Amino acid sequence: MQGRSGSLLRMISRLRAVRVLMSAPDPAARESSPLLILTVIVHVMLLAMLEVDLHSADLQSLGLMGDAFSAAPVFKSP
Repeated sequence: MQGRSGSLLRMISRLRAVRVLMSAPDPAARESSPLLILTVIVHVMLLAMLEVDLHSADLQSLGLMGDAFSAAPVFKSP
């Protein structure tokens, strides 16, 4: 239980720090570069793909991945 409350307190402190940054008086400090946003989105998608690939056996045992997600043998390379 102590681990949960400790991680909850860390998360709350990080959210407060982000809130302080977002309420900066300089509006230019709150703007993000479109390239930065694209980079973050690409990295998140790659991480999600790697996580699904890493845990595909677990997902299949839970019934979340099956034949519906696999490609037809015709489309697979020889």
